[in-house]
Amino acid sequence: MANVYLAQDTILDRKVAIKVLRGDLANDEKFIRRFQREALSASSLSHPNIVEMYDVGEDAGNHYIVMEYIEGKTLKQLLKKRGNLTVSEAVDIMLQLTDGIAHAHDSYIIHRDLKPQNIMIQEDGQIKITDFGIAMALNSTQLTQTNSVMGSVHYLPPEQASGKGSTIKSDIYSMGILFYELLTGVLPFKGDNAVEIALKHMKDPIPSVRKQNANIPQSVENIILKATAKNPKNRYNDVKEMYQDLRVCLDPDVMNQSRVVYKYPEHETEENKETIPSIKAKKKETPEEEKVKQNIVQIIEDDDVEPDKGKFRFVIGGLAVILVLLLAGLALFFGPSLLGINGNKESVVPDVSGMSVEDAIGVLENEGFKVNYETKKVVSGEVASGFVIKTDPAARKSVKKDSVEVVIYESTDEETYTMENFVGSNYIKVQTRLQEVYGLVVKIEKEEVENGDEVNSQAILRQEPEEGAVLKTGDQVVLYIPDVYDKYPDFVKEEGWNVETIQKFCDTYNITVEFKEQQTTSYDPGTIIRQSRAAGSKMVSGVTIVITVATEMKDSEEEQPPTDDTDTDGESSDEKTDSSDGTQ
Repeated sequence: MANVYLAQDTILDRKVAIKVLRGDLANDEKFIRRFQREALSASSLSHPNIVEMYDVGEDAGNHYIVMEYIEGKTLKQLLKKRGNLTVSEAVDIMLQLTDGIAHAHDSYIIHRDLKPQNIMIQEDGQIKITDFGIAMALNSTQLTQTNSVMGSVHYLPPEQASGKGSTIKSDIYSMGILFYELLTGVLPFKGDNAVEIALKHMKDPIPSVRKQNANIPQSVENIILKATAKNPKNRYNDVKEMYQDLRVCLDPDVMNQSRVVYKYPEHETEENKETIPSIKAKKKETPEEEKVKQNIVQIIEDDDVEPDKGKFRFVIGGLAVILVLLLAGLALFFGPSLLGINGNKESVVPDVSGMSVEDAIGVLENEGFKVNYETKKVVSGEVASGFVIKTDPAARKSVKKDSVEVVIYESTDEETYTMENFVGSNYIKVQTRLQEVYGLVVKIEKEEVENGDEVNSQAILRQEPEEGAVLKTGDQVVLYIPDVYDKYPDFVKEEGWNVETIQKFCDTYNITVEFKEQQTTSYDPGTIIRQSRAAGSKMVSGVTIVITVATEMKDSEEEQPPTDDTDTDGESSDEKTDSSDGTQ
């Protein structure tokens, strides 16, 4: 509904972001009120994790908001690149998020549209909550229609879907869904249309994150379970409670706590004591489903697409169902899939060219298509960076949804580089080329490799990322090269070894050698009988090796019994004693 510009504050000499309501909406009272509501909501908040509002006003009919400029990306963009985050990363983000939302709630503001697209993350890891466009003051009347629902359907609390309005616990539910997505990289509930997704939020239990990743502690899953309870009475009473659990969830004495058990029935609310039937229990629409359809009048979809491209209303029967869909302006192609009549038949790929990548993914997924989150970057002089050039399969092509994965071609104004296969190449030349020509950050790592005739200490063993990865300036490449080591010869069995040659060998490799004599008739004098370090083991400079040499028996002496100079790990007993001072 707005265009956002990067600008320079000439008085305070700083970059700012200016959001300007689109000209074609300047006379639409609904959007003007939403635009003003964002400014009023955010301007009353001052917190490190909430985007700062500098100014708001109107100039020659142009409604604008001047706000803090954030250097970074959205959590949605981060998830697209990473897939999912580590537990510690996700907990850190959630701590910041709950801290910021707790401040908003203390100021009597409910966000109502918490999702990864509305949370920015900076290079230092600090997050900023944005877009209070549908926020609602706790002490004001809801500005939308009586039975309307606002908020992204993928993060929509059950009570909002059923038309019971928003509370602070609604934001808690959305944060629980967001926490789930950060840990797994996927949304817990998906469907062919907004109604189906909303019904799943009302009826289906949230999938276990521990079944997807057993390394996630039970304490972390418990936070998600408590935040996303269907019955608000089973949720956290406020965001501060959730924040406190996040603070201690990774403590060793808390991580293995028992799985949370709800105190109240999940499908029992203040107004409804009846158990909601399973979404798959009946083919005929239940009263609950009809009620949801009547209440979902205005749903701002996952990507908050521009109104003139994404909002179409459909009436099903006499229920007057009005759904706001994310479309590219071609409702003709989307109506069949919305009504659920496509089934396994071929479906038309929507035209998402010109949309942002996030918007395009939302439209495609809303239509039931599988999307490859790894976009193909293409330099284009016609399409702005970050927007869609085309898709594969192409727009308007009829395909079977289950048999294809849509690939998005994203425009970029940055020079990109497709990773080549450098295995076997000289790492110095490759490092120089990648750094100087493509502006990549190259890290060299060593891996131990036994010395041999074919080992080249400068040849690349493997690389990260692998061949075919698309990189841009500043991305990191890791090249693995041999850390060549020599091994001890078999001084006992190999020919040519004697006291003199062993001494020269050890001098060459900076190894201290101790020779022990053993009188025996079993070996010729001068024969090497034993070595304290096993043949074939890794040779390390600065250590000691004990060599036992056969000597001639004296008439007055009995033959000495053999001594075991070698431990099971290849070290002599004397050397193991010496190692207590830190040397081997």
